[in-house]
Amino acid sequence: MNQVNESVPQEFILLGFSDRPWLELPLFVVFLVSYILTIFGNLAIILMSRLDSKLHTPMYFFLTNLSLLDLCYTTSTVPQMLVNICNSRKVISYGGCVAQLFIFLALGSTECLLLAVMSFDRFVAICRPLHYSVIMHQRLCLQLAAASWISGFSNSVLQSTLTLQMPLCGHKEVDHFFCEVPALLKLSCVDTTANEAELFFISVLFLLIPVALILISYAFIVQAVLRIRSAEGRRKAFGTCGSHLIVVSLFYGTAIYMYLQPPSPASKDRGKMVSLFYGIITPMLNPLIYTLRNKDVKGAFKRKLHLFSTV
Repeated sequence: MNQVNESVPQEFILLGFSDRPWLELPLFVVFLVSYILTIFGNLAIILMSRLDSKLHTPMYFFLTNLSLLDLCYTTSTVPQMLVNICNSRKVISYGGCVAQLFIFLALGSTECLLLAVMSFDRFVAICRPLHYSVIMHQRLCLQLAAASWISGFSNSVLQSTLTLQMPLCGHKEVDHFFCEVPALLKLSCVDTTANEAELFFISVLFLLIPVALILISYAFIVQAVLRIRSAEGRRKAFGTCGSHLIVVSLFYGTAIYMYLQPPSPASKDRGKMVSLFYGIITPMLNPLIYTLRNKDVKGAFKRKLHLFSTV
């Protein structure tokens, strides 16, 4: 009984960069500013997509899903990180750690699939423009979005259960900013080879396969765009895909580096920074990328601002 109690700590200590206290103030500022921009940017996209009838299209339906996902994604980790940076005791309860692990993993897995769905939407829009409204009907959009969310949360149930079943033998210092699968596996006092192999296999399914599908979609898109005779038409077609490609590169690049590279002590701090990038910086950049490069979203903002100014 005592061994069972020792294997399930009441709380975990999130070390982060506690061995480098001079980094805490800069990190606090970066986390706080990033979180505020993430909240306002993604809320703005959600509101514009719902309030402006010109944005009631499949593309902005999926973008709304992505913004909602990013809101929840950062909220599951950043508030706790801000609190811990301000305190000398950088702890999180066992229940809080479990919730953080489950939500962060579920939303990260969902985003992997949702970005692939968004590339399929762009493929149909550019390669099958005459049949776009027939193919990307409302029911299919709902089914694709629901499949992404359900698959992401199902993967999280599996991964979280396998991770939490590992005996910890009293270890409670998590060498990370938040509770994530690779960091928690390092606390186990038994061989985790099977868990690491299973994590690698799932990462291939949720990272490499969607990336392959995205690359295939854009290969067809490039072929279709190059057949457009007018330079203006080619520029407009590439412009609609540019924002998505930037987001895909940022998210998948950092996630693949984190989950598909062999573990090594030398990459410990790099792993922390990489996970912070795809967990905090990328959700902040997504709304900026989509609004600054998208005429439809900028037009919606201008119309709403003009409407509010005339009231």
